[in-house]
Amino acid sequence: MEVKDREGSDENMKVTVQMLKSRTGQFDLESILFLKLRNIGITNLGCIGDCVNVERLDLSGNDISNLAPLTSLKVLIVLNLSANRISNLDPLCSCENLQNLNLSGNLISSVDSLRSLSELKNLEVIRLKDTVCNFSNPVCMNTAYHSAMLEIFPKIKSLDGERLSGRGSDLYQLCKKMEDSLKEMLFLPLESQELSTGLWIQDRDTTTTTNHHLIACPSFIRHISRVLQNILH
Repeated sequence: MEVKDREGSDENMKVTVQMLKSRTGQFDLESILFLKLRNIGITNLGCIGDCVNVERLDLSGNDISNLAPLTSLKVLIVLNLSANRISNLDPLCSCENLQNLNLSGNLISSVDSLRSLSELKNLEVIRLKDTVCNFSNPVCMNTAYHSAMLEIFPKIKSLDGERLSGRGSDLYQLCKKMEDSLKEMLFLPLESQELSTGLWIQDRDTTTTTNHHLIACPSFIRHISRVLQNILH
């Protein structure tokens, strides 16, 4: 996990009314709809629960472990808690309107600790690991992690950036299979690649042995066409 940037003094370790007003320009905390408090070393969420109308909240890159102050955020839609020290997710059950939750880079160690989130009926996107930022959770090392997550959240559309259902899911899976197949081809001996009749076919020019090119299988092209048509309609 990358080292977090700090700014400000020890006063910024706790969320205060003054901090919220100065960062948002709002005099009334109930008027705050979008709030970004990332990478400032917060350890205590303080009065953040007074922002009862906040819809998008970014608390990434801090030292937060206690989520209790978030229980009053009933209209919260998007919550980014990546790169903190969170292990207990129970307070999030009160965020009944939550749709998008990023928990990558925390201390969540078991699948059971995620079961409380199953009460969030609007939850569509969950992230516990992020390969781009090299963020993860101990639970992600469990071999049954992926299947367990699908059991707990059968209606989610995206897990760890992987599209599972809805618009674009078929195309995502197809592209993933193509990528895996191409990776396998890169590690095959040249002779095996020439004999392969799987994803790609090698078309040789009978007059020139050096003029080789790859063409897609007709059945593969038809499959792509059908997938794209289903996505677009």
